[in-house]
Parts: sequence; C-alpha cells; structure tokens
Amino acid sequence: MYSIFKPLLFALSPEKAHRLTFQALDLAASFPLTRWWMKSMFCSTDKKLEKQVMGLTFPNAVGLAAGFDKDGKHLAGLSCLGFGFIEVGTVTPLAQEGNPQPRLFRLPKDEALINRMGFNNEGLNALVEQLQQWRKKMPSGGPIIGGNIGKNKITPNEAAVNDYVYCFDKLFPWVDYFVVNVSSPNTPGLRELQEKEPLTRLLNELQNRNRAQSAPKPILLKIAPDLTDSQLDDITDIVRETGLAGVIATNTTISRKGLNTAEEEVTAMGAGGLSGAPVRMRATEVIRYLRRKLGKETVIIGVGGIDSAESAREKISAGADLVQLYTGLIYKGPGLVKEVAVGV
Repeated sequence: MYSIFKPLLFALSPEKAHRLTFQALDLAASFPLTRWWMKSMFCSTDKKLEKQVMGLTFPNAVGLAAGFDKDGKHLAGLSCLGFGFIEVGTVTPLAQEGNPQPRLFRLPKDEALINRMGFNNEGLNALVEQLQQWRKKMPSGGPIIGGNIGKNKITPNEAAVNDYVYCFDKLFPWVDYFVVNVSSPNTPGLRELQEKEPLTRLLNELQNRNRAQSAPKPILLKIAPDLTDSQLDDITDIVRETGLAGVIATNTTISRKGLNTAEEEVTAMGAGGLSGAPVRMRATEVIRYLRRKLGKETVIIGVGGIDSAESAREKISAGADLVQLYTGLIYKGPGLVKEVAVGV
C-alpha cells in the first residue's frame, strides 16, 4: 500500500510530506476501527519477540529513532505501527525553530536523507505535557519511551551541562530511559562535547542525579559515525568510568563518500547529517568495534541504514541488542517495522 502513496509524498517537500503523514496517522489513530486496522496490519502480539534489556521489557527489538517525533505529539499513531520503543526528542530546555528551511533533502538514488534541522522543537515543557497526557491514557503493554536530550543553540558549551541536567530532571518521571545527544552535526560546536574531558564531566553529573533517585533509569550516549578508533576508545573508557547503560551507534555522518547522487546535487544541498543506506556499513563497523571493547554487559542500540530484516540482522550480529529505524521507514514504509521485528 505504501508504494501507492510514496510517489505522492515524494512529490512534496520532505518536511511537508512529514507533516502530512503525521496528520493522516493521527486521524487514523483517533477512530477505533482504523486504529484496530493499523494494529492488525503492523503490530505483532508474539511474546517471543519481547526483549529484556536494561531492566526493561521491550515488546520487540525495533525502535523509532529520535527526530521523527521530537515533541511527542504522535505517540498514539506511532504506537499502532508496531514499534517496541519510541524515542522522543531531541528536546532542549527552550523551544527553538532550528535552522532555516530548506533543511531536509532526499537522495532517492542512495535511499538517504541529508538534514540540518538544528534541534527544532517546541521545548521541554511542551514535551512533558504531551508525555503526561500519553501516560494517562496509554494502557499497559505499549512501547517503551525514551527521552533524547540536548542543549539549546544559544547555550555555550561551557554551560551545556545545565541544559542536559534540566532536561533530565523534568523528563525523569515520564520516560523509561534517556539518551544524551552530543553527536548531531547541526548545532554549532555540539560535537566538541564528545571529547573526553567535557563528556566525562557531563555524564558524571547526569549519573549523580540519576543515582540520587529511588529507581535510577538507564542513560545511553548517542555517538557519531565519524569518530576515529582512538576516539571510540575514549568513548569506551568514558562509558565504563561513568557507568552508563549503553551506547546508541550511530547518528548521522558528515561524510559524503560513495554516493550515487551527482556531486553537484549534493553540494547544492549544503551542510547537514547524512542518514540512510550510505551509513549502513560504517554504523555496523562502529557497533562491532564497540562490542569488542565493551564486552557483553553494555547495551548497544544499532541505527544507521536499516531498511530490511537483513540489514537489521547485520547490526544484531555485529553486537547490537536493539535497533532503531528512521530513514529506512521513509523509503520502505511502515511495513518495515514488523518485517524487522519478526526477522531479527
């Protein structure tokens, strides 16, 4: 069915198509009959698919990566598509518009996207309100909810800890796990926080807040695929030192190597993070490297170029415990969720 609608959606700008898709999804989820139809089409009730990870019971191993539903407005519809977990955000303390449009581009020849969204979101208070409403009406057995947190563009790096701590404190009652995003290429200077000293300071502060809670929650770190082996070694040291639950590998890449799209077209799109099929191999390499370094105990969530059950199994074989979709969902449609959930 998605093959019918895909050409129509791809005739629109990516952001307009995204908004239209969510409008249709929200509408369908608001009626019992269409909600039942979506769940029967896309969801699996097979208990054998459940995964026990980080002390949480995931209905299946397939999640929706952060950035798709930044403000948590569409959880009702997304929960009808079969995801085992949904990651909201990246959220920042204050609302921000993000970078000027156009800022999202399709590369159909590569089944890829380039984005420079810039953490556009309605702010922490708006997300908390959405999650409060969701928790009130969501019956047990729904998807696990993760909270991806970041800093505002106007916040200097030396004060970034304050933004992350503020997000952590306010989101704590409403999400099941946290992801610290210091790897987006679209906020100036953000990736500098991946360096060993500032990252250790940030994660230790968050873990101190976490351990002060009666029931601490898992905290993961989302990293870029562009890190060198020595930087990945630093990441493994930091994860062990701070006692993080795990790592999400990987975010988008700033590389443009090996694309089928004409170089002049790519250059005209400008800066931004590349996602989709071109990231597949590098993300898998990072997962494999981290698994060798971290051993079996640390959780790894694999993301990057997953567009089939086969590519998801590749991530699992490399050492991922769970996987996330984003760009593959845009190119393959919602049926991909169940295909991967059953196929891994």
